[in-house]
Amino acid sequence: MASYRLYGLDGVSRVASGEWIDADDDQQAIEAARDRFGDGHCEIWQGPRLVARLERRDGKCARPMGDG
Repeated sequence: MASYRLYGLDGVSRVASGEWIDADDDQQAIEAARDRFGDGHCEIWQGPRLVARLERRDGKCARPMGDG
């Protein structure tokens, strides 16, 4: 299991909240972020690596961007 940092972003893409989670892999971390921040923008980091950035479009999260 690996540790990931989930950051909730506000309307101007600044960090509004953050929390640690443990996940088996990047995909599981992305799903956890969708569960927690499904109504807003968020980023998922593992150490210095950006795993994904999720953005709302038409009421749904966009596909992850980044190395994930």
